[in-house]
Amino acid sequence: MSRGDKSAYTDKQKRQAEHIEEGYEKRGVSEEEAEKRAWATVNKHDGGGKKSGSGRKSS
Repeated sequence: MSRGDKSAYTDKQKRQAEHIEEGYEKRGVSEEEAEKRAWATVNKHDGGGKKSGSGRKSS
């Protein structure tokens, strides 16, 4: 079961997490640990949930 509310993520981010999770499970990682790692990876790459496109340029 997921720990946090995933509604703040885009469909693409959810699909990415699902795909990453499946990869971990194929390597023998437990389902719970695979889910944690998958969302950590999505957060690492995208910085968290939905972001508006306009005005998000970092300085």
